[in-house]
Amino acid sequence: MATDTLDYAMTSFMNEDAVAVLAEVRWPGGEWSKSYGVRDLDSKEPARPDDRVPVASVTKTMTAVSVLKLVDEGLIGLEDPVNGMLEAFQAGLKPPGPITLRQLLSHTSGMPSYGEALYKGIDDLVPVSNQRLSLHRVMELTSTLPWEARMVGSFRYSDSNYAALGLILEKLRGKPFAEVLRNDVVEPLGLDKTTVDDPLVAAPDLVKGYVTIKGHREEAGVTQEQLGSPSHGVVSSVPDVNDFLAGLFTGRLISAGALAEMKRPVVGPYGLGLFEWSEDCTGAPRYFARGDFFDFQTVALSSADGRYQATMTVASPPAPTPFEDPDVERERALWSDQMRSALLEAMDRLCQ
Repeated sequence: MATDTLDYAMTSFMNEDAVAVLAEVRWPGGEWSKSYGVRDLDSKEPARPDDRVPVASVTKTMTAVSVLKLVDEGLIGLEDPVNGMLEAFQAGLKPPGPITLRQLLSHTSGMPSYGEALYKGIDDLVPVSNQRLSLHRVMELTSTLPWEARMVGSFRYSDSNYAALGLILEKLRGKPFAEVLRNDVVEPLGLDKTTVDDPLVAAPDLVKGYVTIKGHREEAGVTQEQLGSPSHGVVSSVPDVNDFLAGLFTGRLISAGALAEMKRPVVGPYGLGLFEWSEDCTGAPRYFARGDFFDFQTVALSSADGRYQATMTVASPPAPTPFEDPDVERERALWSDQMRSALLEAMDRLCQ
């Protein structure tokens, strides 16, 4: 069966003590989904393929769609400087030159990421995670970090880029970012398990995440710091993520011109909220989004024409954070590569 190697990869993650692994693959005329593990390490309730999970930076792809809708409507252009639109750029941040909408979307603005100022060490992790951050506070934190002119135009992945985009969306739409994303993405596609700013701690279908802090297992999951973030605030499900990718690549969310801009790499494989990846059997490139927290990893792929999708989320083993064990970052990167490889192999086998 085309999904056998994917199933094998999922069981391999479970053998390495993952809390849960969920995946779904779609192709013309077919669909396959599976889950392993539990929703909660205390209750041991089995996880289901359509359970809710934090999808981290897959949020950025959704935010990029909302921004490109502004472009479609002529409210702003991709090459337009945004400096004059954002109070933070004129006050504390002081960018080293004109910064365009495209640079924010493609992580080529050179702006540092506010997490570098927010998390200083292991003792900050719990208190910081339990505080709600406004987008203006995110910009204030970013302003405490150096924004070097030499970095403008180079790829520097930064959550602050997408916080700035959230502020632009709020200014031009006149409503909170979470409402903008619901109007632009969630409601048009009927993503009924996707939320942007709702606290879901008690949701029965939410998979819980865990980390180890100073030798003790701690529940992580959906934190106050994540809620409402344009860079990593979405809680969704594997099927909803596939629905989102299918809607995006079949032209249901933005114009063909905007989608072409989104797909086109700016630096390396990264375009506007998307990574371009290997070609399928027709010679067309595939695209993927990914999201990583200490306790969750998600990889989501689609064919360029929206006919194939494959998404996997792994709730990671309760492990120390990089503050206590720097090797954890390397291990998580390896898992992300293995997830992408397994999903790509399934799509290769199904490609017609």
